[in-house]
Parts: sequence; structure tokens; C-alpha cells
Amino acid sequence: MKIKPLLSSMLTLSLFISLSTQASVITQIKPNYVSSNYAQTKYPIVLAHGMGGFSRIGTDTLGLDYWYQIAPDLARNGTNVWTTRVSPFNSTEVRGEQLLQQVEEILALTGKEKVNLLGHSHGGPTARYVAGIIPTKVASVTAVASPQKGSTISDLILSLEDTPLKGPVVAVVNIISASIVWAQGLDQKQFPSDALAGAKSLNTAGATEFSRKFPMGVSANCNEGAYQEKGISFYSFQGNRLVTNIFDPDSAMGLTGLLMGGEGDGLVSTCSGRLGKTIRNDYAWNHFDEVNQVLGLRGLFSQDPVQVYREHANRLKSQGL
Repeated sequence: MKIKPLLSSMLTLSLFISLSTQASVITQIKPNYVSSNYAQTKYPIVLAHGMGGFSRIGTDTLGLDYWYQIAPDLARNGTNVWTTRVSPFNSTEVRGEQLLQQVEEILALTGKEKVNLLGHSHGGPTARYVAGIIPTKVASVTAVASPQKGSTISDLILSLEDTPLKGPVVAVVNIISASIVWAQGLDQKQFPSDALAGAKSLNTAGATEFSRKFPMGVSANCNEGAYQEKGISFYSFQGNRLVTNIFDPDSAMGLTGLLMGGEGDGLVSTCSGRLGKTIRNDYAWNHFDEVNQVLGLRGLFSQDPVQVYREHANRLKSQGL
């Protein structure tokens, strides 16, 4: 028996198994039909979910997509679009490393040199981490209602750290995080939960420290940040409403918004949400409407998030991205 061919076969099999395992984490959204090439960007669009988020929970027949109707619409209009999965609750660095591995996988599978990263909420800083580590492989970063300067809500949550409530709150959130990982059929060891680390990443102090390490696109004040740095284009957009539909479960944003003084989308202030070129920060959406949740319920005359994402993909296309 020749040892060299045997070792080669074993390595090939090992690589195939590894890729197969990782491929269950990332998902390329393939349309049943293509209606146009309006959103056909040069590079793939990679979607990064926020804190407490997921890619899809449930079955093909009965389930819930985080990017509700958004990813399929992009695919139908020509986008090579991928959804990713990271720890629902953990630090930006941990989530960033998870996303980094998935981006490398997408680059290998598509044969493209770069990707367009688009992150909602905590997905924005998570995407910025990847751009900071591998800038030559990122064409653009778009932050949707992402707390670049931290969130008042995280500051309030962390005010409980030295109280008896800390233990129970952290335990409950970690259970929720683990449940989301389990519901997606993922490995708990691969996607660990750390509610406290997540909160510390998104409070004012944590976000400020993160931006010191990864400053691209972030302004020193509430104005726009640098539009292009190291060949990467930076964009952002978000809503500025709290309650948009009384029948929508996300009306709870009305309560969190009051804790923020009634400003922003219920979780992220307008100032904190700015990154690079601000497309708009006054859409009639709250924090969940920005990803067309829950199940597309929103204000009667509000902008259609599905259309806004499609138009943004066309914007990237027109920029040669």
C-alpha cells in the first residue's frame, strides 16, 4: 500500500467533511426564479444578524427568517446573497471571528476576491471587525441601525452588574441564546453564549474601545464618518420610530425608546447609528422593522424594507461593488 496517496485521500476527505460542516452555517439564498439583474452586485452580499438573531429558525415549510423576505428578493434580482450565523449573545470580537471564518468560506466557494458586508444592529460592529482584519477582502460595509457609539439600553442593563439581579438576568439571556443556537441545529461549542460580554461590547465604553481598535467609517462626533477607507466603502441607514404598528409584537420598542428619551429606533440612537455615508436615518421604522420583522408588520405608510435593501444593492452595483 502506498502511504502518500492514502494520506492525500484522507486529507481530501477531511477537508470535504470540514467544508460540509461549515456550509451548514452559511446559506446561499437561491431563488426559484430571477426577475431582473437590478441588484446584481460584482461581489456577494453577506448578511450578518444582530444580537439575539439567527439566520432561519424552523423548517422550509414552517419557519422564520431573520431577513424576512429581504434575502430572497435580493436573490431574485440578481444578487449572490448569503446569510450567516454567529453567537446570538457574545462579544463583538467573538462574533467577528465567527463571521470572519464564514466570509473566508464564502470567498472560497464563490471564487470572488471580496464581499459586501451588511450587518443589522450588533451585526454592524461584527462586520466592521471583519473589515478591520481582512480589509483587502471587503468591498463595502453597510450598517443598519448599528450602535457604533454604544447603546443607552446596554448602559442601563450593565447598571445591574453590581446588584443581585445580575446572576438571574445573565442566566436567562444565556439560556435564550443557547436556545436560538439549538433551534438552528448548531453546535453550542462552536457558538458559545456570553450575555455579559455582549452587553459590554455594546455599551458606551465598550463601543468606544472597539472603535479605537477598528476606527474605519466611524466619526468622532455625530456627523458622517469617512465614506471610503483602505478601499472599503462604508454606508449606514436606520429608522427613527418607536411604535409603528400596534398589532406588531415589536411595539415593545415603545418602552425601550422611552428609556432612551424617545430618540432613535427604540434601541439605537440616530447619532450612534451613523457609519460612513448615511443614506437615511429617518425611515418610518423601529429596530425590528429595519429587517422587516415581525413577519413584515410595520406602519401602514412606511417605506418597504425589502425595496430599500434592493435599492441599496443597486447602489453597490452602480459603484462597481
